[in-house]
Amino acid sequence: MRAPALLSLSAIVLALSASACTWVNMAPGAQAVRVLSAGAAPGCEKRGEVVVSVKHNVAFYERNALRVREELETLARNEAPGLQADTIQPLADPSQGSQRFAAYRCGPGAAPAAQKPASGAAQTYPVGG
Repeated sequence: MRAPALLSLSAIVLALSASACTWVNMAPGAQAVRVLSAGAAPGCEKRGEVVVSVKHNVAFYERNALRVREELETLARNEAPGLQADTIQPLADPSQGSQRFAAYRCGPGAAPAAQKPASGAAQTYPVGG
């Protein structure tokens, strides 16, 4: 009786520790893709939309929402070059491990107003892995 319980506990610990890992890698060319916050993308040409998804839970355990969001963004950035886009923008919040993004071509060096941080505001960058 003890061996199956220990094996079951080991499987749960393994699942929980694996859920802390990032499973999505940045593709070549995706690092140059910018991410806009919600709002208009002035001066940008819309190239299409991308729907991406990742595992948001492992068995009964919900993965860290921030990690899921980061992985969804990375997947969307990976898809952008295929649409000849250099900028993505989330169209909705993640839901059940899935999220929709708009893909835009804003041109080299273009920094849409929605992307520029206000003076004194914090700016975030994706963590490469």
